[in-house]
Amino acid sequence: MKIATWNINGVKARIEGLLTWLAESKPDVVCLQEIKSVDEGFPTEAIEAAGYNVAVHGQKGFNGVALLAKSRIEDVVRGLPGDPGDEQARYIEGSVMAGSRSVRIGGLYLPNGNPLGTEKFPYKLAWMARLEAHARALTATEQPFILAGDYNVIPERADAKIPDAWNSDALFQPESRAAWRRLLALGLTDAIRSCDPGPGVYTFWDYQAGAWQKDNGIRIDHLLLSPQATDLLQSAGVDRYTRSWEKPSDHVPVWVELAA
Repeated sequence: MKIATWNINGVKARIEGLLTWLAESKPDVVCLQEIKSVDEGFPTEAIEAAGYNVAVHGQKGFNGVALLAKSRIEDVVRGLPGDPGDEQARYIEGSVMAGSRSVRIGGLYLPNGNPLGTEKFPYKLAWMARLEAHARALTATEQPFILAGDYNVIPERADAKIPDAWNSDALFQPESRAAWRRLLALGLTDAIRSCDPGPGVYTFWDYQAGAWQKDNGIRIDHLLLSPQATDLLQSAGVDRYTRSWEKPSDHVPVWVELAA
């Protein structure tokens, strides 16, 4: 079973690239972030024609997340628990079948947190605390689950081509990285690092200053696996080739394969 995450940076602007990638990569489940679309504006028909069921938690103009799956998506939850007043569309969760077992999948678009010194950074940290609490609750169920998406966190210096360039950015603050480590301390596995511990593994290249051409990237798109999902882990990777496409997202797909 292949499960992928991709910050698409506007699904309607990149629908052709998305459909091409779905046909080539053939993921069983996809978590999309930053769809920048309300539910009724999402290109559901085109994606269903490609063989996928769709669940959407959209928002006009920005944010927005979606789940795509070849099998039925059941027990869908829209919104991260813990703050009923949070109106930003950043989390969606559902269950899909992997062979004879059900896997719970949460797709997330974690707040960026910039600029520092504004309310956006405390919101990021509060959101991460809610995610930790939810992950702890999911862990207690002892079912396989994956939390996949754009975390907007650079975990380690090795996850940036020029780490010192990010010292004043919310993505690389000690508080952000500490919150990330607390997630791992729950027993979750960083799938990409589990399969590729070396340098030069990036998932995002800015549109500015020739970042892609210079390979000046960072790794901020992650798949965290529960212990039960980790037991099924076979491989993981990054489809960086999509960054060279015409009208690309500034992120690329990241994926894992689990035994069915």
